[in-house]
Amino acid sequence: MLAVLDLGTNNCRLLIARSAPPDNFRVVDSFSRIVRLGEGVGESGLLSDTAIDRTIAALKICAQRISRHRVRHVRAIATQAARQAANTDILIARARDEAGIVLNVISPEDEADLAALGCAPLIGRKYQGALIFDIGGGSTEIVWQRKSEGGPVKRFAASLPVGVVNLAEQYGAAARTRTGFETMREAMRARFAPLADNIPDFDPNREHLLGTSGTVTTLAAIALKLPRYNRAKVDASWHETPKLLQVADRISRMDVGALAKIGSIGPERADLMLAGSAIFAAICALWPSPMLRVADRGLREGMLRQMRDELSAHRRRAQA
Repeated sequence: MLAVLDLGTNNCRLLIARSAPPDNFRVVDSFSRIVRLGEGVGESGLLSDTAIDRTIAALKICAQRISRHRVRHVRAIATQAARQAANTDILIARARDEAGIVLNVISPEDEADLAALGCAPLIGRKYQGALIFDIGGGSTEIVWQRKSEGGPVKRFAASLPVGVVNLAEQYGAAARTRTGFETMREAMRARFAPLADNIPDFDPNREHLLGTSGTVTTLAAIALKLPRYNRAKVDASWHETPKLLQVADRISRMDVGALAKIGSIGPERADLMLAGSAIFAAICALWPSPMLRVADRGLREGMLRQMRDELSAHRRRAQA
């Protein structure tokens, strides 16, 4: 039994699972709560007391679930907001003392590698590789992988400190308007363009886009016309990229109130959807693949795979 916790800029997510042969996991329990840990960090450089309080409350729930299932192997990570803030030590101390959760702040490189590891099983069989992207709350990871005899090989990886929360905060009220969406899209296209220069051999006919994050899964749920979000129908689903871009374009013309009424968005995420859609549209413009696969998996699944492999290696050494 393994437990992994991903504390991002926007969300706190827990996954408890058992390893299942040959190369899979059976989910035993999961938990997700929007905590907006990174709220205001871009301006102040600090995690606010309110954001830390919200996060600790969520971590206590995670700790209760871990204890209920008697999980001994636990790994908890924190990402961009924790990397950026000058007072992350307070969060780490409170998480340890009040929730019994030991948080490790990982590097952007490790974050990109874990996201790719979690998504790698979804690279299409008939494709040579994929451009994996993870639009987070405070950063966006880009990983280009190509298949080889030993499995997918990383050809390029990068993490940029821009995500839905800090982008929305940067543009303020404009981030919730059609004009703001267009401005953010062009700004993100310019921001990501140097990465595209590092991937000149990406072949859109033999490689596809593979997107993970709340933005991408939500756009997919809307494209699938789901009345409310359904992971089983979204995860691993294939989409024509232009159709998801049409969804992004359509919702960019809606106000926050209308977005909040969409079942797969809801009031907690409505004010961030246009910022996420702008990043999504910029990535699709720079890597114009006709097909995109959606992953409702990523960091946590990558952590599970990494933990399982480490435990297996430890057992082999112990037996030897």
